[in-house]
Amino acid sequence: MPLDKPLVMGVVNVTPDSFSDGGRYFDARAAVAHARRLADDGADLIDIGGESTRPGSAPVSEGEEMRRVIPVLEGISLEIPVSVDTRRPGVMKAALAAGASMINDVEALTSLGALQAVAESQCAVCLMHKKGDPATMQRDPHYDDLLREVKVFLKESVERVKGAGVAADRIVVDPGFGFGKTALHNLVLLKHLRELSELPILAGLSRKSTLGKLTGRPADERLAGSLAMALLALQGGARILRVHDVRETRDVIAVWEAYQRA
Repeated sequence: MPLDKPLVMGVVNVTPDSFSDGGRYFDARAAVAHARRLADDGADLIDIGGESTRPGSAPVSEGEEMRRVIPVLEGISLEIPVSVDTRRPGVMKAALAAGASMINDVEALTSLGALQAVAESQCAVCLMHKKGDPATMQRDPHYDDLLREVKVFLKESVERVKGAGVAADRIVVDPGFGFGKTALHNLVLLKHLRELSELPILAGLSRKSTLGKLTGRPADERLAGSLAMALLALQGGARILRVHDVRETRDVIAVWEAYQRA
C-alpha cells in the first residue's frame, strides 16, 4: 500500500483476555462482524490477533492460535488488506495461505522459521521492538540508553530481514509501545519517533496502560487519550496507526491533514 498518507489499522482481537475489549470478539462470527464494521468505519487494513500479548499474559499453543485466527481470516472477505499479528511461523504460513497480506510480529521474525516463512511470500511485514516476554516484561524494565537501544534493534532487524531477500518496501517497524517500557519510556519514544527509523513507522498506542497511568481511566474510557496519542504519533511521522477506534481516528487524520495543507 502507498504510505504517502497515514493509514489506519483496525484491531481485531480473537482472544478471551484482551486488555482492550475483554474477549468481546473471541467468537469467530463476532470477530468477522467487527472486522467488517472497522472496514466500514474507514480502516485501511485490519490486524487480527489470536494470542494476547498484554502485560502478564500467558502464551497459547500454535494449534489454538490457528483455530482462533484462520476461521476469522477466511470469513472476513474484505477488499482491504488483512494483517495477522503472530510470532509463530506455522501460523504465519497458514495465514498467508488463507489470504493475509501482512505479518505483524512482536518478535521481529526471530523465531526459528519465521523469517523464511515471510521471505518465501510477497507479504508485508512489521518488525517490532520488545524487551522481555509478555508475562514479565513490565516488571521494572530498564534501559541504559532507550533511544539508542530501540533504534539499533530496529535497524539490525531490518538489515537481517532484507538480507533474507525481503525488499525494504515490504517492511515497516514498530517501536513497541508498552512492550517492556514504562509510561516515561513510551512518552520519550513518542517524542523522538521520527529519529527511530528511516523506514515507515507503525504506532500502536490505542487504549494502552500508559494512558491509564496518565489519566486514571480504565481501558474502555481511553478514547480521548488514544486520539491525543494518535495526533502526536502523526506529528512524529508515523505512517500507520494501529487503533481500536477507527472512525474517530479517521477524524483526527482529516483534521491533521487539513492543518498540514493550510
